Amino acid sequence: MVSAPKLSVVIPVYNEEQVLDTLFERLYPALDKLGISYECVFVNDGSKDRSAALLRRQFQRRPHETRVVLFHANFGQHSAVMAGLAHARGDYVITLDADLQNPPEEIGKLVEMLDKGYDYVGTIRVKRQDSLWRRWLSKGVNKLREWITPVRITDQGCMMRGYSRLIVAALNETREVNTFIPALASLYAMNPIEVPIAHEERHAGKSKYSLYSLIRLNFDLITGFSVVPLQLFSMVGMAMSALSAILVIVLFVRRLIVGSEAEGLFTLFGLVFFFIGLALFGIGLLGEYVGRIYAQVRERPRYIIEAVLEEDGGAEKRRAYEQRLPAVDPVPGARQ
Repeated sequence: MVSAPKLSVVIPVYNEEQVLDTLFERLYPALDKLGISYECVFVNDGSKDRSAALLRRQFQRRPHETRVVLFHANFGQHSAVMAGLAHARGDYVITLDADLQNPPEEIGKLVEMLDKGYDYVGTIRVKRQDSLWRRWLSKGVNKLREWITPVRITDQGCMMRGYSRLIVAALNETREVNTFIPALASLYAMNPIEVPIAHEERHAGKSKYSLYSLIRLNFDLITGFSVVPLQLFSMVGMAMSALSAILVIVLFVRRLIVGSEAEGLFTLFGLVFFFIGLALFGIGLLGEYVGRIYAQVRERPRYIIEAVLEEDGGAEKRRAYEQRLPAVDPVPGARQ
């Protein structure tokens, strides 16, 4: 049996064939310089390009430091990271995107903090190389999230983060369907810290996150960690009911004093449309929470693994593996 390494680097991969060779050229030398034992756990999230073949080739080149988890379909980035955490054996675990926007050379900063006893190391991207609208949206969502939820993360969109073995164990025990891993880790951590890291432009390919998927992700984050939206909507509903009662009294008094009039007809239409829109928003918000409950009680697998490539006693081992954690269905576009 291969001994457990000091460090595991978990990397989800989805249609990244254009950047994988560059990633390998930078990642392994950066880890070699640390002077500690390590493994790279790649999770192929149902890629439709040559990513799986490139990962297998890299495994054959560096079998002792490489493990490859192969999904049979696209289950989404967070499911891929959870699978990587489940297969990571290191005392320290660092998550990293494959697109090289977070340089592998920065891993040493996180290892240094973990060595100092911090159990969760968050990161803050310095001079972000993203578009203006992404940076603006990120700042707005961060402020909204901090107001509504107990989660305190300066840069929630940065994938490079470090976790101690205790935090990874807690994450692996989590049975929630919709998981936002950095937020959960920050809540589980007893001694967290954040460090600044460099940020680069994407080397090849294109981002898997559209505007819709980013909004969807942040909406999941807010509803997954707080019921404040429901409480706020309840308070808005009570306020609107009180205002409506006052309006009815005012209109009744005017009818007695002024008599019948039709000048306020369009104002009435505007109020009706406003209340209809508010009601529809409330129904959608309630449906979001009910949908989360529905997905949870079905207890379907978070992901299904086709095979795992790993070294066992110096020999290559390829094994089928079924994951029984409760979670969501694979859906087209899950990686977006």
